[in-house]
Amino acid sequence: MLILCSGSQTRAKLLKNAKIDFIQKSCDFDEESIKTDNPYEFVTSASFGKFNACCKCFTNNDIISADTVVSDGKHILRKAKSKDEAKEILLKQSGNNIRIITSMWVRFEGQIFSRLDETIYEFYEFEKNDLEEYLNSNEWQGKAGACMVEGFCKKYIKNVKGYQSTAMGLCVEELLNIIGDKYAN
Repeated sequence: MLILCSGSQTRAKLLKNAKIDFIQKSCDFDEESIKTDNPYEFVTSASFGKFNACCKCFTNNDIISADTVVSDGKHILRKAKSKDEAKEILLKQSGNNIRIITSMWVRFEGQIFSRLDETIYEFYEFEKNDLEEYLNSNEWQGKAGACMVEGFCKKYIKNVKGYQSTAMGLCVEELLNIIGDKYAN
């Protein structure tokens, strides 16, 4: 059995769309315990911490664990805790480049694999009315950087380099290179 060790509905949707059989469960890991401002170090530490916790919980299963951060090149743009914080984070992205970085750890058939992938987006400036509508929708909640490239941000994409699945939280293309068609449905 393949276990997606994540509560993310977006990651689950990516696996379903790729026709991968899995179950979704998670184990506790405190991301707030990570003390670094480097987005690459942070996302790798977070995904590895989740991976370790899940390896202890699910000793005989294949496991996928992932974490994603958004960076404006200077700061980690974390999950917003309020509407005002979401607005502040999104305004840093408006008309700028961002990096969406996903770290993935996989235990497959007794072997451990890790990946660090990023997708770079260049955005047009967000329209004020659209931004307010998005903020009022609360769809930004639980999203790294309050960013939804498959939703609100989609029409503002000026240029992209990388996989959309990476930006959505799990690089499915690279996962398939690891697990092949073993869990294909």
